[in-house]
Amino acid sequence: MVAKNSPLEARGESRLDKPTDKDLLPRLSPLQGAMDRIAETWSPEDPAYQADVARQTMTSLSYAYFMYFHADPEHPDWAPLWNPVFTLQPNPDDIYLQAPIRGDLRYRVSGNRGSCKILSFTTQKVLSGTVDEMPQPSGHNEVDCRDLGLEPHQDFEVIFSAERPQGYDGLWAPIDPEAGGMMVRYRMYDWEHEVDPVLSIECLDPVPPKPRLSPQQIYQRIDQMARFPARKTGLYYRMQNGVRERVGFNVFEPVQYAGALAKQVYWPACFQFEADEALIIETDIPDQVDYWNVLLNDPYFNALEYVYRQSSLNGHQAYRSTDGRFRAVISLADPGVPNWLDPAGYTEGGIYGRWFDAGSAPCPTIRRVKLKALRSALPADTPVVTPEQRAAALARRVRACQRRRRW
Repeated sequence: MVAKNSPLEARGESRLDKPTDKDLLPRLSPLQGAMDRIAETWSPEDPAYQADVARQTMTSLSYAYFMYFHADPEHPDWAPLWNPVFTLQPNPDDIYLQAPIRGDLRYRVSGNRGSCKILSFTTQKVLSGTVDEMPQPSGHNEVDCRDLGLEPHQDFEVIFSAERPQGYDGLWAPIDPEAGGMMVRYRMYDWEHEVDPVLSIECLDPVPPKPRLSPQQIYQRIDQMARFPARKTGLYYRMQNGVRERVGFNVFEPVQYAGALAKQVYWPACFQFEADEALIIETDIPDQVDYWNVLLNDPYFNALEYVYRQSSLNGHQAYRSTDGRFRAVISLADPGVPNWLDPAGYTEGGIYGRWFDAGSAPCPTIRRVKLKALRSALPADTPVVTPEQRAAALARRVRACQRRRRW
């Protein structure tokens, strides 16, 4: 029997008629639901799209093991959430971790803040992919290193609980009484020199030892793993498709998402161009902005390869034209200019930009030009980036990204 308010119930897990059934493949049949979502993509009959969705399904299934087997709210631990391997919607500047929690328990997060640009904590009722529909209200709470007054390389501890513990005067952050998950972002600007945090999470309330799972519990978790990919893609397909339906291709639609970082304005778009064309993204930069970036997604909301390809740029990495504006170029071939965003072989997909803690939120524009006419569409003093310079920059990018914590 599944106890009330147990981790199983909190994650929406169902009872099985035959919990000791040894036939594994029938239990994985809900994976087909993720493949059937190909109908929700832009080109469902395209064999390349179909293969991409199959790969995305396997990515989500492999991630789901961490979600359902790694830890529980009484015995929390960090698991990978999004990173260069699990790419369904990440920011390349961020390493994301998650841990299961419960709103009626108290938790201590402690360690060293490192020197990353932003360290943030988000708690909410459920994590995406674990339910068919995200609950509203979401139970969303967030706090970052600035809110907590943490300095680079500082050792610290923070208590997370629904109410501040009586007599406790240290760092404290509230969680919703129905909270079910905590998400952590390690956000870097300077990939080569900033240092990721080192953190632990522990439950402060008396709990029994971490138990051996019963056969029924194991099968229930496998059952939920199989449902996870379709739930995950259903959520994110709607987000990217919605942009296309409302504004079409090559137009930005600034937005603040419920449940996302409250200080952050996103500027999503869906891009499309031909092989002999280029897209020019152009924008002012807010006079005051703590962090900003822009990245490319594939048509299914996965971040494009960003270790071995320059498919993202942030405010530290980007070149600004002499007039102070930011201009980036999307093209299949290296255009030999600063701020090339490499679409990794895709001629359509998504763009996501972020203004974080900014005094304003300019809306960028996109121009579609012939690749051979690109230079004439950019300022005359736009520098030339040689193949040797690009290769050196990419080598630094690869080394820096590989040295970050994945899990």
